[in-house]
Amino acid sequence: MVKAMKKVALSEVKDDLSKYLRIAEKEEVVITRHGKPAGVLVGFASDDQWFDYQLENDPRFLQRIQRARASLRKGKGVKVEDLAKAKPRRTKR
Repeated sequence: MVKAMKKVALSEVKDDLSKYLRIAEKEEVVITRHGKPAGVLVGFASDDQWFDYQLENDPRFLQRIQRARASLRKGKGVKVEDLAKAKPRRTKR
């Protein structure tokens, strides 16, 4: 899903930051300085959105995903179809 973007001058954001944080929960707010984009205000409507944002921007997580994809391209890993066919393992109690 692509969020809509709203452009707002830095002076407006400085005057009413809480208003623009509420707006940013629904759409990204591009902050402009002298009419040119200078930054983006990204809001989070839930803790889940905040968690997702952290993962999507964590270099360690992104490197781990890259390594996993490379491993899959080399033929390592388990296909989802094979998981469905596998017998459940019993655990000792």
